[in-house]
Amino acid sequence: MGLADRHYMRDDYHPPNITIKLIVLLLIAFVIQSALLFYGDINLIEDLALSVNGVSHGKVWQLLTFQFLHAAPWPWHVLFNCLALFFFGRSVEETLGPKKFLSLYFLSGVAGGCLQLLVTVLLPRHPDIPVVGASAGICGIIAIFCALNPMRELTAWIYFFPITIRARYFLMFLGLYSAFGTLIPFGNTAHAAHLGGVLIGLAYVRWREKFERLFQGWKRSPDPRREEELVRASRAKGRPWRKAAVENEPEDFMSKEIDPILDKISAHGIHSLTDHERKILENARRKMRKP
Repeated sequence: MGLADRHYMRDDYHPPNITIKLIVLLLIAFVIQSALLFYGDINLIEDLALSVNGVSHGKVWQLLTFQFLHAAPWPWHVLFNCLALFFFGRSVEETLGPKKFLSLYFLSGVAGGCLQLLVTVLLPRHPDIPVVGASAGICGIIAIFCALNPMRELTAWIYFFPITIRARYFLMFLGLYSAFGTLIPFGNTAHAAHLGGVLIGLAYVRWREKFERLFQGWKRSPDPRREEELVRASRAKGRPWRKAAVENEPEDFMSKEIDPILDKISAHGIHSLTDHERKILENARRKMRKP
């Protein structure tokens, strides 16, 4: 294995620390919720779960706090959510970076909560049942994962039988299932909250630049047109820009820094790049344009 290959392997993996910390936080919150319910006879649902009645009485914090509560004391609700976050969240965090991942997770959760409230108010015979769970935020992350990796094969176990389906079809099923449950509630599930999360995830992938302008304090992402220009150049025979870049940079910079990133783009698409890798490409592009 050459030096460039080893360098690529190091750059290709970025530990999803935020995803793991978020899972731990959800589990800790569930243990505290269950302990208060069992030992102190304290039910947090009235004040922290999301409901039309609560928000109408000024408890707007419920749009955030409901995402940390789960059906207690049975652990299945929180465990299934944590498993989904583990399998989908790590990949999305590695692709978008921790700040964007966390912002989109909570934005999906809040948007899902708002849609759930709106549906409860506007549609007839929709009961105002308090909503708990991280599912809305997780559905947003699942939508982002599937939209960025539409041909990725996913395997699920249904009654001990493995079912393999491409990500694009899984996302279609999730969206249609949630839309049906939004119109015709069943299963004591907040389907509208799930649908809201899915819509935010899809909207982000579709209008990425506009979304990122909403996140204050972030550095502006490189112009996608400039990224595509560099990608097209990298795919051209012989990489014609390489000669111009070598004149300004040592050969080992090209083999260690640029080539692995271009190989990553070819294998996984430009959305798989981290902020650090995008910055390297942007610097290389500037050097190419220097006379």
